[in-house]
Amino acid sequence: MLAVEKKDKMQEECGVFGIYAPGSDVAQLTYYGLYALQHRGQESAGIAVANGRTVTGEKGMGLVGEVFADTGKLTQMQGHIAVGHVRYSTTGSSTLVNAQPLLVRYRSGMLAIVHNGNLVNGGALRRELEEEGSIFQGTTDSEIIAHLVARSGEKIITAALPKILPRLRGAYSFILMTPDTLIGIRDPHGIRPLSLGETQAGYVLASETCAFDTVGAKFLRDINPGEMVVIDKKGLRSEQFAPAAKHAMCVFEYIYFARPDSNLLGKNVHMVRKRLGRRLAQEHPVEADIVTGIPDSSLSAASGVAEQLGLPYEMGLIKNRYIGRTFIQPAQEIRELGVQLKLNPVRQIVAGKRVVMVDDSLVRGTTSLRIVEMLRRAGAKEVHVRISSPPVIAPCYYGLDTSSSSELIGARLSVPEIARAIGADSLGYLSEEGMLECIGLPQVNFCTACFNGCYPVEAEDGCCRAGEENDGGCAGCGLHV
Repeated sequence: MLAVEKKDKMQEECGVFGIYAPGSDVAQLTYYGLYALQHRGQESAGIAVANGRTVTGEKGMGLVGEVFADTGKLTQMQGHIAVGHVRYSTTGSSTLVNAQPLLVRYRSGMLAIVHNGNLVNGGALRRELEEEGSIFQGTTDSEIIAHLVARSGEKIITAALPKILPRLRGAYSFILMTPDTLIGIRDPHGIRPLSLGETQAGYVLASETCAFDTVGAKFLRDINPGEMVVIDKKGLRSEQFAPAAKHAMCVFEYIYFARPDSNLLGKNVHMVRKRLGRRLAQEHPVEADIVTGIPDSSLSAASGVAEQLGLPYEMGLIKNRYIGRTFIQPAQEIRELGVQLKLNPVRQIVAGKRVVMVDDSLVRGTTSLRIVEMLRRAGAKEVHVRISSPPVIAPCYYGLDTSSSSELIGARLSVPEIARAIGADSLGYLSEEGMLECIGLPQVNFCTACFNGCYPVEAEDGCCRAGEENDGGCAGCGLHV
């Protein structure tokens, strides 16, 4: 992952996958499922397999194909249940000890855990457990649930979980595996996605439906907020461990994180992004010659902008897909080449043209500045930047890598000031109202805190708005729990 990109983009959270399929090569299927979810995390990958008696696992730093380059690792992992994880570190450092699945052995047996999200009370729970004698190996929130299970006093995990899950606050989609059981859990707000699919041999759980397509599974439904599904030799059963709170799935799943071929809450991501682009062009029309998107997540929106404006949609920027996360940047002047190494303008397309450059978000502004500069050096006559989401003005506490408000350009500068800062001839953001209308679901279904500072779950310090005290809810939105 290039340092420049990492500093100026919302980072994917994590991707989780689980399968219960007796008679199938579950390790290989999980490997394929993680490939489909690779966009959600590129720092580490891992797979664990259970055979009814034991749980074994393999994990490492790097991409799925790098960690499992030795295909013999998968061949040796025999069983009928498996879980997998791809990680981008939003809490905890990027080291092997924090890679998942997390495998633990406690008095009731073995347990493997994979997690997507972030607990806003993770620090408090960790300090409480440490004071009671718990020893942590890593620095992630995911380890907390293992200690809570071990201390629950219950011998059966399905009895332990309903007791401990209400203590967790924040965003979490967990998949847990014992030697004979697969369990999927989604937080009461449903902030992070988790879906259920079916194969001829059993069931699949995954962060996105695109993983089902890859392994030949049929989508059944989304896991409901506050729901726990249990899959074992008895089949599939469900339990509501907590009342479903106000549904608040992260709206950035539609804007940036999810793959275009995935479906969320019954809506195809590509089609939503295309509608975002159309609405963006309606709200901020411009006279131009061509439209281009920044690969890959902005391409759907860019095609919508082009159609609405009646302009050619061109591949004005080409992405180098072979720069991995291990790329070394020894000096500042080399680091500054990061964007040029990853993106390259096609001079023959943009030279002498008035270019509409579409991106999905603008977080800190440094990458946008360099891309605008690249287009101008390639001969673009004008560069008009259009963003298919509202300005990001507030940090995320639920598993996205965003900094404090002071580092977010949308919180510090007005739109005209941002346009000048990135060197654009004009800048237009999609309105929050337009964004939600394009998704086609009620606003109450989504967390939009990064755009308005209204958080569905207050942060650990008891303040929902990064230091601002509000009585009776977040700025009157009433989303506190």
